[in-house]
Amino acid sequence: MFATAKDGTKLYYETAGETGTPILFIHEFGGNYDAWEPQLAYFARYHRCITYAARGYAPSDIPADPAQYSQALAVSDAIAVLDAAGIDKAHIVGLSMGGFATVHFGLDYPERALSLVIAGAGYGCEKATEEYFRGVSLQVAEKFAADPVLFAETYGRGASRVQFEDKDPRGHADFIKRLARHSAIGAPNTMRGVQAARPSFWDLEDRLKACDLPALIMVGDEDDHCLQPGIYLKSMMPASGLSVFPKTGHTLNLEEPGKFNAEVAEFLAKVEAGAWGRRNPRANPAQVMRTE
Repeated sequence: MFATAKDGTKLYYETAGETGTPILFIHEFGGNYDAWEPQLAYFARYHRCITYAARGYAPSDIPADPAQYSQALAVSDAIAVLDAAGIDKAHIVGLSMGGFATVHFGLDYPERALSLVIAGAGYGCEKATEEYFRGVSLQVAEKFAADPVLFAETYGRGASRVQFEDKDPRGHADFIKRLARHSAIGAPNTMRGVQAARPSFWDLEDRLKACDLPALIMVGDEDDHCLQPGIYLKSMMPASGLSVFPKTGHTLNLEEPGKFNAEVAEFLAKVEAGAWGRRNPRANPAQVMRTE
């Protein structure tokens, strides 16, 4: 099935499950719609699940113009998929690049979200490394443009991916195969237009503080560039919780699918029961200690 974005780009999506509240899954740069298969197989028992290929990822359209890729378009594409599926509101689950899209979805379209799951998001956010990250992103774009198959071997075995390879060599090999199928046009344009140009979480402080949506922030403790951004999101978003996976890297949903599914399932159950609210003001460490 295909949705149509506001600029006419066709977006491929699949659904699983017939009943229950909807969940929209938004993939990372290194994945695609099918990287959520362990989650669809589990959550489709209780929810209507939707996964889609971002623009630049086959079988969605792959615009040749870099101007047709941005963080804002990534969010409006998610809305287009929900519209095409006839869904008014959904739980939004995103990993890495998809986690950034999930944050912006909650900020830009809070009326369309039931909750937010923000996993492995934050690389390049810290102000001290922001410009370095932009430069690396542009280099990655050039490498993918030259030879996606060859560069997949390098990109897929970085410092925050080796944990996945150590735990699950077969699963990691499948990840590399998917990565090698990235488009030599779409992947570079995504890096240039989305990854390298997106705003830091630190630039969104006031908007994050005003976001009341229930949010679960998830990060691996060996995903070093996402740890501090995860803590920052937790400190800014008033109805958020933070889960840190031990001995885990970046690809949370594939590296630790059982733990990922269990924690997301518990979060969704609490949200739907009305048991996941804002942080109790009494838990604020900056409050004046009561002496009476």
